[in-house]
Amino acid sequence: MTLGDLPEYVAIPRVTALRLSPDGSWLAAVVQTAGGEPPKYLSSIWRIDTAGDRECVRLTRSAEGEASPVFLPDGSLLFASRRPDPESGKKDAEASKDKPAAWLLPAGGGEARRIATPGGGVVGLATATSARAFCYAAAVFPGAKDAEEDTARRKARADAGVSAILHEPGGRLRYWDHDLGPETVRLLAADDADAAREARDVTPDPGRALDEQDFELTPDGSAVVTGWRVSEEAGGFRNEVVVIDLRTGQRRTLLGEPGADFRTPRISPDGTLVLAIRAEQDSYDRPGDATLVLTSLAAAGEAAAGQVGYRDLLPGFDRQPAEVAWAPDARSVYVTADDNGRRPVFRFAVDGSEPGSAVVADAAYDNLCVAPDGSCLYALRSGINSPPAPVRIPLGAVAGPAQALPSPGGEVSLPGTVTEVATTVADGTRVRGWLVLPDGASADQPAPLLLWVHGGPVSSWNSWSWRWNPWLMAARGYAVLLPDPALSTGYGQHMIARGWDHWGGNPYTDVMAITDEVLERPDIDASRTAMMGGSYGGYMANWIAGHTDRFRAIVSHAGLWALDQMFGTTDGPPYWRRQFGDPRTQPERYQASSPHLHADKIVTPMLIIHGDRDYRVPIGEALRLWWDLVFRSAEARFLYFPDENHWVLKPGDVQVWYETVLAFLAVHVLGEEWQRPGLL
Repeated sequence: MTLGDLPEYVAIPRVTALRLSPDGSWLAAVVQTAGGEPPKYLSSIWRIDTAGDRECVRLTRSAEGEASPVFLPDGSLLFASRRPDPESGKKDAEASKDKPAAWLLPAGGGEARRIATPGGGVVGLATATSARAFCYAAAVFPGAKDAEEDTARRKARADAGVSAILHEPGGRLRYWDHDLGPETVRLLAADDADAAREARDVTPDPGRALDEQDFELTPDGSAVVTGWRVSEEAGGFRNEVVVIDLRTGQRRTLLGEPGADFRTPRISPDGTLVLAIRAEQDSYDRPGDATLVLTSLAAAGEAAAGQVGYRDLLPGFDRQPAEVAWAPDARSVYVTADDNGRRPVFRFAVDGSEPGSAVVADAAYDNLCVAPDGSCLYALRSGINSPPAPVRIPLGAVAGPAQALPSPGGEVSLPGTVTEVATTVADGTRVRGWLVLPDGASADQPAPLLLWVHGGPVSSWNSWSWRWNPWLMAARGYAVLLPDPALSTGYGQHMIARGWDHWGGNPYTDVMAITDEVLERPDIDASRTAMMGGSYGGYMANWIAGHTDRFRAIVSHAGLWALDQMFGTTDGPPYWRRQFGDPRTQPERYQASSPHLHADKIVTPMLIIHGDRDYRVPIGEALRLWWDLVFRSAEARFLYFPDENHWVLKPGDVQVWYETVLAFLAVHVLGEEWQRPGLL
């Protein structure tokens, strides 16, 4: 389909994840589609033939959806789903309602069966590669000794109508769009998936240590390697990597040190080594850098004794690793990292004998799956002009290019073209971006320009976005500029540092400079421009509104407005305080970078958009921005979503979001009459 029709757009199937079967013959793909009444996005699992000879086959079809596929060594597939168990009685089905359980789909086909039904739901799955052992994360009430006690606690709260949560020192309160508590995440393990109902709790009462952590089983299923959060003073924390013996429950620290976070542990195929991303924590003076480190499982004892035993695998590599996968022989690893508006796959020798090299660098890659024989790599490939789709990447002496595989995702026809643009700013830095041009844009018919600033802010416009899609704007005749200014990834650490001490400094002047460059093009109408952004892009929308009147309209989605207010109400205040300091004793950066201090200068019409369940940039930012504009009689509208979060995820709300933005821009940029969206 050609992008432009909003109902068709929200209905396009979206491939979101890949897992490779143990024999390498097929990929389990998670595909998201809109359905139901009222419509919502649900996931199903599809089979993709890695040889590319067969059409994709849908494996699961429940109304509740399925996700998180992982394989057992015999090819059986585990996944999580809220679907009811047809073999359960009414009472059991009601008790587990709306909570995901672990399901097992036999390798030879047939019906999936439910194997684990923790009361709080399954929140993660991992399997061993040479045993039928598996481990799952589940939400359990503190102090509950077993499933029966946990169930009793749940029933008592429900019967009493209690939803209150008591927080204690050392714990976060919320994360993105959900409360943390009253349950805590625990890991439960079983030697055999067929005996999953007797899984052992190997992390009794971990507190908040396992919130939002990745974990893996060793190949023989004897231990789990997991992220582990450690509380520090003043509400701070850091993430370590620990090893837990599944027989004894003994926990040992593998990677951990003050001032650094270790995440995404990956165990080598032979079970002797562990990779993890080491992220230096940000400080007031500079942004923290990230790299990939290697250690051995045997080093856990040394780390427990205070000796951090790891080796940097990426010395001199000035890019931040995003995802990593082992080669089958454990001699090399594959790493993705943002690089100049793309996310290539790089290969690094584990022994350091060869410098890292790009395997493929033409697009953005993720969900890396290496073939068992090491001959190729499977991944999802996307770009500004192409939605995620599965590909095969030949390896060996000459790697790439990526070869398309059959995809269960929808195909799209683009209403325009994309080109790379760049400019050199005052300090000599090259600032690049993407320019989406609508069909028909020319010197005779120049297109109005929409500047769209990305979120993050440590991020990049380098891949397809279903949420922030420029092609829907191009279908209405807009050119869309997607810049990567200071604070963006893909250039190296210096570019992040250029905007560190003043968000409205170099990032703002970079954005304006590349906008000026694009406005010199004959196919762009410099007299008709607008600006929009979400999250940090929303911050920049608010900042631009108070610093220039050059745009006809500005759209601010989930934007930061009053920094001292936001940094005290967001879901992670310690993170922001490390960069901006204490607002009472170090107010300089708050005063230099807070958009609300420039409210009196705003004359550009603004559309404010925010979700009430946004805990990263809380709704108070939009409310205060709205009333600051109203009190000054500024022209503004406020699109409010009571049950959406930092993003807008429901198909109907997505459609209303785009309809409202397009209607607002049409008034101020195209000179059309205001058309209120029908559902509003």
